[in-house]
Amino acid sequence: MNFSRSQPLRIIILDDQQIFMRGVNTLLQHEFDIQLMGSVNDSADLDTLINDADILLMDFALSPYKKNGINLINELHHRYPDLHILVMSSFYSVSNVSMALRSGARGFINKQASEAELINAVKVVGSGNVYLDLEMAVLLAQLHQDEVQATLEHEPPKQEALPVSLNSLSPKVQEVMNCLLEGMTVKDIAQKYGRSIKTISGQKQTGMRKLGLKTDNELYLLRHNLSNGA
Repeated sequence: MNFSRSQPLRIIILDDQQIFMRGVNTLLQHEFDIQLMGSVNDSADLDTLINDADILLMDFALSPYKKNGINLINELHHRYPDLHILVMSSFYSVSNVSMALRSGARGFINKQASEAELINAVKVVGSGNVYLDLEMAVLLAQLHQDEVQATLEHEPPKQEALPVSLNSLSPKVQEVMNCLLEGMTVKDIAQKYGRSIKTISGQKQTGMRKLGLKTDNELYLLRHNLSNGA
């Protein structure tokens, strides 16, 4: 259902940051043309709410032990094609936004955005359109142009099988690689696990070496392939 003035836009929220979720709840409850159907901190609890919703406002990087954000977007898009997914995350990068949109999201907004921007994003997505701020839209257009140009100039690189699987890495290295695949930076991961940036950087290099990856661009390609089920 698309947003209209005659019927409130029904929305549910998925976020594992309780304080942030309470703030968004309070904000949306003051909008007369938006009906908050509920909020959950685990995707496993969505089933009881999702059939009655028009929009899912969800975080991109959930806790490590929960489902990968890109995989969840892809799954929900195929199970509920009429559901409009709006991602709101502090991991606001061109690669993350691109992967989310390709997986079925209808918009992506930075968690540092203003309250007015969030309300606008919800209503734009609810109306059936895609929401991106102008700067991100320009960056995505440039990324697409670069990809097209690379395809014209060169044959697409063949994706070889990884020499080892993620599961074969040591637990700490595997933690780091999973976080990198979620779009987190080395600094983000160091803060998350209370390790030094130097330690995380070393574990990243170990993981990339064992996976046969030489550059961050190859890591991005791996993230893209995993998100599309390659």
